Amino acid sequence: MKPRVVVIGSFNIDMVAKAPYLPKPGETVLGGPFVMVPGGKGSNQAISASRLGAEVYFIGCVGDDLFGKIAKDNLIKEKINIDYLQMTNEIHTGVAIIMVDDKTGENMIVVAPGANMRVTEDIIDKAVEVIKDSDIILIQFEIPIETIEYIVKKVKTYDKPKLIINPAPARKVDLKFWEGIYLITPNRRELELISGVRLESMEDLERTAKELINLGVKNVVVTLGKDGALVVNEMKTKHVPSFKTEVVDTTGAGDAFNGGLAVALAEGKDLISAVYFANAVAGLKVKKLGASSMPYREEVERFLENYEKR
Repeated sequence: MKPRVVVIGSFNIDMVAKAPYLPKPGETVLGGPFVMVPGGKGSNQAISASRLGAEVYFIGCVGDDLFGKIAKDNLIKEKINIDYLQMTNEIHTGVAIIMVDDKTGENMIVVAPGANMRVTEDIIDKAVEVIKDSDIILIQFEIPIETIEYIVKKVKTYDKPKLIINPAPARKVDLKFWEGIYLITPNRRELELISGVRLESMEDLERTAKELINLGVKNVVVTLGKDGALVVNEMKTKHVPSFKTEVVDTTGAGDAFNGGLAVALAEGKDLISAVYFANAVAGLKVKKLGASSMPYREEVERFLENYEKR
Protein backbone atom coordinates (compact mmCIF):
# COMPACT_ATOMS: atom_id res chain seq x y z
CA MET A 1 0.00 0.00 0.00
CA LYS A 2 1.07 3.57 -0.62
CA PRO A 3 2.08 5.56 2.46
CA ARG A 4 -0.56 8.10 3.48
CA VAL A 5 0.38 11.75 3.85
CA VAL A 6 -2.21 14.24 5.10
CA VAL A 7 -1.39 17.85 4.23
CA ILE A 8 -3.30 20.51 6.15
CA GLY A 9 -2.68 23.95 4.76
CA SER A 10 -3.08 26.66 2.18
CA PHE A 11 -3.97 26.98 -1.46
CA ASN A 12 -3.10 30.13 -3.41
CA ILE A 13 -3.13 31.12 -7.02
CA ASP A 14 0.44 32.21 -7.78
CA MET A 15 0.94 35.10 -10.20
CA VAL A 16 4.60 34.91 -11.14
CA ALA A 17 6.63 37.42 -13.15
CA LYS A 18 10.36 37.25 -13.86
CA ALA A 19 12.41 40.46 -13.74
CA PRO A 20 16.02 41.41 -14.57
CA TYR A 21 16.38 42.24 -10.86
CA LEU A 22 14.07 42.61 -7.85
CA PRO A 23 12.74 46.19 -7.57
CA LYS A 24 13.53 48.59 -4.77
CA PRO A 25 10.68 50.43 -2.96
CA GLY A 26 8.92 52.79 -5.38
CA GLU A 27 10.64 51.30 -8.44
CA THR A 28 8.91 49.80 -11.49
CA VAL A 29 10.81 47.11 -13.39
CA LEU A 30 9.87 45.78 -16.83
CA GLY A 31 9.99 41.99 -16.80
CA GLY A 32 8.46 38.79 -18.08
CA PRO A 33 7.44 36.16 -18.85
CA PHE A 34 4.36 35.87 -16.64
CA VAL A 35 2.64 32.69 -15.49
CA MET A 36 -0.41 32.06 -13.32
CA VAL A 37 -0.22 28.69 -11.57
CA PRO A 38 -1.68 26.89 -8.55
CA GLY A 39 0.40 27.41 -5.41
CA GLY A 40 0.28 27.89 -1.65
CA LYS A 41 2.55 25.98 0.69
CA GLY A 42 -0.06 23.37 1.53
CA SER A 43 -1.05 22.70 -2.06
CA ASN A 44 2.58 22.70 -3.25
CA GLN A 45 3.60 20.19 -0.58
CA ALA A 46 0.61 18.00 -1.36
CA ILE A 47 1.48 17.99 -5.08
CA SER A 48 5.10 17.18 -4.27
CA ALA A 49 4.09 14.24 -2.06
CA SER A 50 1.56 12.93 -4.60
CA ARG A 51 3.99 13.06 -7.53
CA LEU A 52 6.48 11.15 -5.39
CA GLY A 53 4.06 8.27 -4.91
CA ALA A 54 2.14 8.85 -1.67
CA GLU A 55 -1.60 8.65 -1.12
CA VAL A 56 -2.29 12.29 -0.29
CA TYR A 57 -5.25 14.01 1.38
CA PHE A 58 -5.43 17.80 1.26
CA ILE A 59 -7.36 19.58 4.00
CA GLY A 60 -7.96 23.29 3.46
CA CYS A 61 -10.38 25.99 2.31
CA VAL A 62 -10.82 27.94 -0.94
CA GLY A 63 -13.27 30.58 -2.12
CA ASP A 64 -16.36 29.76 -4.13
CA ASP A 65 -14.87 31.56 -7.13
CA LEU A 66 -12.91 30.92 -10.32
CA PHE A 67 -9.65 30.37 -8.44
CA GLY A 68 -11.39 27.94 -6.07
CA LYS A 69 -12.56 25.90 -9.05
CA ILE A 70 -9.01 25.91 -10.41
CA ALA A 71 -7.84 24.63 -7.01
CA LYS A 72 -10.26 21.70 -6.98
CA ASP A 73 -9.59 20.76 -10.61
CA ASN A 74 -5.83 20.92 -10.16
CA LEU A 75 -5.75 18.86 -6.96
CA ILE A 76 -7.94 16.20 -8.59
CA LYS A 77 -5.66 16.19 -11.63
CA GLU A 78 -2.70 15.63 -9.28
CA LYS A 79 -4.48 12.57 -7.79
CA ILE A 80 -4.96 14.25 -4.41
CA ASN A 81 -8.04 13.45 -2.31
CA ILE A 82 -10.12 16.62 -1.70
CA ASP A 83 -12.97 15.15 0.38
CA TYR A 84 -12.03 17.62 3.13
CA LEU A 85 -11.38 20.70 0.98
CA GLN A 86 -14.02 23.25 1.99
CA MET A 87 -15.40 26.10 -0.14
CA THR A 88 -16.64 29.43 1.22
CA ASN A 89 -18.56 32.30 -0.36
CA GLU A 90 -17.46 34.67 2.40
CA ILE A 91 -14.00 35.51 1.01
CA HIS A 92 -11.74 35.00 -2.00
CA THR A 93 -9.35 32.12 -2.67
CA GLY A 94 -5.80 32.87 -1.55
CA VAL A 95 -3.55 34.76 -3.98
CA ALA A 96 0.24 35.20 -4.07
CA ILE A 97 2.11 37.85 -6.08
CA ILE A 98 5.63 36.60 -6.86
CA MET A 99 8.60 38.35 -8.46
CA VAL A 100 11.58 36.24 -9.55
CA ASP A 101 15.08 37.58 -10.27
CA ASP A 102 15.97 36.36 -13.77
CA LYS A 103 19.67 36.06 -12.94
CA THR A 104 19.69 34.44 -9.50
CA GLY A 105 16.27 32.78 -9.26
CA GLU A 106 15.68 34.51 -5.90
CA ASN A 107 12.16 35.79 -5.23
CA MET A 108 9.93 38.24 -3.35
CA ILE A 109 6.38 37.18 -2.41
CA VAL A 110 3.25 38.90 -1.09
CA VAL A 111 0.35 36.65 -0.06
CA ALA A 112 -3.32 37.65 0.35
CA PRO A 113 -4.45 34.54 2.28
CA GLY A 114 -8.22 34.90 1.85
CA ALA A 115 -10.02 31.59 2.42
CA ASN A 116 -6.92 30.02 3.96
CA MET A 117 -7.88 31.89 7.14
CA ARG A 118 -11.13 29.88 7.18
CA VAL A 119 -9.40 26.56 7.90
CA THR A 120 -11.13 25.97 11.23
CA GLU A 121 -11.31 23.35 13.97
CA ASP A 122 -14.59 22.11 12.46
CA ILE A 123 -12.81 21.24 9.21
CA ILE A 124 -10.18 19.31 11.17
CA ASP A 125 -12.83 17.43 13.16
CA LYS A 126 -14.56 16.28 9.97
CA ALA A 127 -11.28 14.70 8.80
CA VAL A 128 -10.24 13.19 12.13
CA GLU A 129 -10.41 9.52 11.04
CA VAL A 130 -8.23 10.17 7.97
CA ILE A 131 -5.77 12.13 10.10
CA LYS A 132 -5.57 9.36 12.71
CA ASP A 133 -4.82 6.74 10.08
CA SER A 134 -2.10 8.69 8.25
CA ASP A 135 1.63 7.98 8.34
CA ILE A 136 2.65 11.64 8.19
CA ILE A 137 0.75 14.85 8.91
CA LEU A 138 2.34 17.88 7.28
CA ILE A 139 1.29 21.43 8.18
CA GLN A 140 2.57 24.97 7.60
CA PHE A 141 1.88 28.40 9.13
CA GLU A 142 -0.34 29.79 6.33
CA ILE A 143 -3.56 28.90 8.18
CA PRO A 144 -4.84 30.30 11.52
CA ILE A 145 -2.48 29.69 14.42
CA GLU A 146 -5.44 28.63 16.57
CA THR A 147 -6.18 25.80 14.13
CA ILE A 148 -2.52 24.77 14.09
CA GLU A 149 -2.47 24.62 17.89
CA TYR A 150 -5.66 22.53 17.81
CA ILE A 151 -4.09 20.09 15.32
CA VAL A 152 -0.94 19.77 17.42
CA LYS A 153 -2.97 19.08 20.57
CA LYS A 154 -5.06 16.38 18.85
CA VAL A 155 -2.14 14.66 17.12
CA LYS A 156 -0.31 14.29 20.44
CA THR A 157 -3.11 11.92 21.53
CA TYR A 158 -2.73 9.66 18.46
CA ASP A 159 -0.42 6.65 18.23
CA LYS A 160 0.37 6.37 14.53
CA PRO A 161 0.98 9.58 12.58
CA LYS A 162 4.18 11.61 12.81
CA LEU A 163 3.70 15.37 12.70
CA ILE A 164 5.94 17.57 10.56
CA ILE A 165 5.60 21.32 10.95
CA ASN A 166 7.04 23.59 8.30
CA PRO A 167 6.91 26.88 10.29
CA ALA A 168 6.53 29.15 7.28
CA PRO A 169 5.89 32.00 7.41
CA ALA A 170 7.44 32.03 10.89
CA ARG A 171 5.37 33.15 13.86
CA LYS A 172 6.05 33.47 17.54
CA VAL A 173 4.22 30.76 19.50
CA ASP A 174 4.09 29.72 23.14
CA LEU A 175 7.14 27.63 24.03
CA LYS A 176 4.89 24.75 25.14
CA PHE A 177 3.70 24.51 21.53
CA TRP A 178 6.90 22.68 20.56
CA GLU A 179 6.67 19.90 23.15
CA GLY A 180 6.43 16.44 21.58
CA ILE A 181 6.47 17.52 17.92
CA TYR A 182 8.24 14.92 15.80
CA LEU A 183 9.93 17.25 13.31
CA ILE A 184 10.09 20.92 12.34
CA THR A 185 11.67 22.25 9.14
CA PRO A 186 12.46 25.98 9.39
CA ASN A 187 14.80 27.73 7.00
CA ARG A 188 17.51 29.99 8.38
CA ARG A 189 15.30 33.10 8.48
CA GLU A 190 12.38 31.25 10.05
CA LEU A 191 14.64 29.82 12.74
CA GLU A 192 15.81 33.37 13.50
CA LEU A 193 12.23 34.60 13.85
CA ILE A 194 11.18 31.64 16.01
CA SER A 195 14.17 31.99 18.33
CA GLY A 196 14.62 35.77 18.28
CA VAL A 197 18.35 35.20 17.73
CA ARG A 198 20.46 36.37 14.78
CA LEU A 199 22.09 33.36 13.13
CA GLU A 200 25.33 33.94 11.26
CA SER A 201 27.19 30.63 11.34
CA MET A 202 26.54 26.91 11.22
CA GLU A 203 27.41 26.81 14.91
CA ASP A 204 24.66 29.38 15.59
CA LEU A 205 22.16 27.24 13.70
CA GLU A 206 23.15 24.10 15.59
CA ARG A 207 23.01 25.79 18.99
CA THR A 208 19.57 27.31 18.31
CA ALA A 209 18.21 24.04 16.93
CA LYS A 210 19.39 22.27 20.08
CA GLU A 211 17.48 24.81 22.16
CA LEU A 212 14.32 23.72 20.33
CA ILE A 213 15.22 20.10 21.06
CA ASN A 214 15.45 21.07 24.73
CA LEU A 215 11.93 22.51 24.46
CA GLY A 216 10.61 19.12 23.36
CA VAL A 217 10.96 18.98 19.57
CA LYS A 218 12.30 15.54 18.63
CA ASN A 219 14.02 16.54 15.37
CA VAL A 220 14.95 19.82 13.68
CA VAL A 221 15.90 20.05 10.01
CA VAL A 222 17.08 23.54 9.04
CA THR A 223 16.84 24.04 5.28
CA LEU A 224 19.73 26.09 3.87
CA GLY A 225 18.90 26.48 0.18
CA LYS A 226 21.97 25.87 -1.96
CA ASP A 227 23.86 24.78 1.16
CA GLY A 228 21.60 21.79 1.83
CA ALA A 229 20.14 21.08 5.26
CA LEU A 230 21.25 20.71 8.87
CA VAL A 231 19.77 17.80 10.85
CA VAL A 232 19.74 18.13 14.64
CA ASN A 233 18.34 15.85 17.35
CA GLU A 234 19.44 14.46 20.72
CA MET A 235 21.58 11.78 19.05
CA LYS A 236 23.48 13.73 16.40
CA THR A 237 24.02 16.79 14.27
CA LYS A 238 24.69 16.28 10.57
CA HIS A 239 24.96 18.59 7.57
CA VAL A 240 23.47 17.06 4.42
CA PRO A 241 24.76 18.91 1.30
CA SER A 242 22.49 19.96 -1.55
CA PHE A 243 22.70 18.77 -5.15
CA LYS A 244 24.15 21.29 -7.58
CA THR A 245 21.63 22.00 -10.35
CA GLU A 246 20.80 24.89 -12.67
CA VAL A 247 18.67 27.43 -10.79
CA VAL A 248 15.71 28.88 -12.72
CA ASP A 249 13.26 29.65 -9.89
CA THR A 250 13.67 28.96 -6.17
CA THR A 251 9.96 29.55 -5.46
CA GLY A 252 8.52 26.37 -3.95
CA ALA A 253 11.89 24.71 -3.32
CA GLY A 254 11.12 24.46 0.38
CA ASP A 255 7.73 22.95 -0.40
CA ALA A 256 9.33 20.40 -2.71
CA PHE A 257 11.76 19.54 0.08
CA ASN A 258 8.99 19.12 2.66
CA GLY A 259 6.89 16.95 0.35
CA GLY A 260 9.90 14.77 -0.40
CA LEU A 261 10.82 14.53 3.28
CA ALA A 262 7.26 13.53 4.23
CA VAL A 263 7.12 10.77 1.62
CA ALA A 264 10.56 9.38 2.46
CA LEU A 265 9.74 9.24 6.18
CA ALA A 266 6.32 7.72 5.47
CA GLU A 267 8.09 5.00 3.49
CA GLY A 268 10.28 4.20 6.50
CA LYS A 269 13.55 5.88 5.54
CA ASP A 270 15.74 7.11 8.39
CA LEU A 271 15.92 10.88 8.82
CA ILE A 272 19.32 11.42 7.15
CA SER A 273 18.33 9.32 4.12
CA ALA A 274 15.01 11.16 3.97
CA VAL A 275 16.76 14.55 3.96
CA TYR A 276 19.13 13.35 1.21
CA PHE A 277 16.09 12.34 -0.88
CA ALA A 278 14.32 15.63 -0.12
CA ASN A 279 17.40 17.62 -1.21
CA ALA A 280 17.23 15.87 -4.57
CA VAL A 281 13.54 16.74 -4.92
CA ALA A 282 14.26 20.41 -4.17
CA GLY A 283 17.27 20.41 -6.53
CA LEU A 284 15.09 19.25 -9.39
CA LYS A 285 12.30 21.72 -8.57
CA VAL A 286 14.51 24.83 -8.85
CA LYS A 287 15.28 23.92 -12.47
CA LYS A 288 11.68 24.86 -13.41
CA LEU A 289 9.61 28.06 -13.26
CA GLY A 290 6.64 28.11 -10.88
CA ALA A 291 6.14 26.96 -7.31
CA SER A 292 4.07 23.91 -8.28
CA SER A 293 6.61 22.56 -10.82
CA MET A 294 7.36 19.55 -8.65
CA PRO A 295 9.37 16.58 -9.97
CA TYR A 296 7.88 13.10 -10.36
CA ARG A 297 9.27 10.05 -8.58
CA GLU A 298 10.81 8.69 -11.76
CA GLU A 299 12.74 11.93 -12.29
CA VAL A 300 14.10 11.87 -8.76
CA GLU A 301 15.16 8.23 -8.91
CA ARG A 302 16.83 8.73 -12.30
CA PHE A 303 18.61 11.84 -11.02
CA LEU A 304 19.89 10.05 -7.90
CA GLU A 305 21.00 7.03 -9.89
CA ASN A 306 22.98 9.17 -12.34
CA TYR A 307 24.39 11.34 -9.56
CA GLU A 308 25.62 8.36 -7.55
CA LYS A 309 27.32 6.87 -10.63
CA ARG A 310 29.60 9.91 -10.98
